[in-house]
Amino acid sequence: MFLQPKKTKYKKLKKGKLSKLDFKKNKLKFGTVGLKAVNSAIISARQIEASRQAISRKIKKKGKIWIRIFPDFPVTAKPISSRMGKGKGALSHWGVKIKGGTVIFEICGVKDPKIVKTALKTGSAKLPLKTKILKM
Repeated sequence: MFLQPKKTKYKKLKKGKLSKLDFKKNKLKFGTVGLKAVNSAIISARQIEASRQAISRKIKKKGKIWIRIFPDFPVTAKPISSRMGKGKGALSHWGVKIKGGTVIFEICGVKDPKIVKTALKTGSAKLPLKTKILKM
């Protein structure tokens, strides 16, 4: 389940800036417990998938997981051996810009809160930013 968009208008985008906080996506919508980003960062599709796999292994198909983010931002990279200049690099991977306060994952249907807490902690270990656990 490699996350990437089917079609985009532009192949490469400018990097832009990471803003500090997000107040639109900071509440739970689907689940009862969620994983919330504390600071902003760019998360790759591989990191999202690794985190999802770690969470689903811990809850053992007892509950449902929602991924609230989607990697639609193209990240480019130039080869290491190339010199400066000569344009922007080729597409390396897909990522998503996360603002602080964004809910990344939501879980519902698991009875034991201890299992949910350990699952979200192992999932957050795979992500490159600080997170905290939200309860409804």
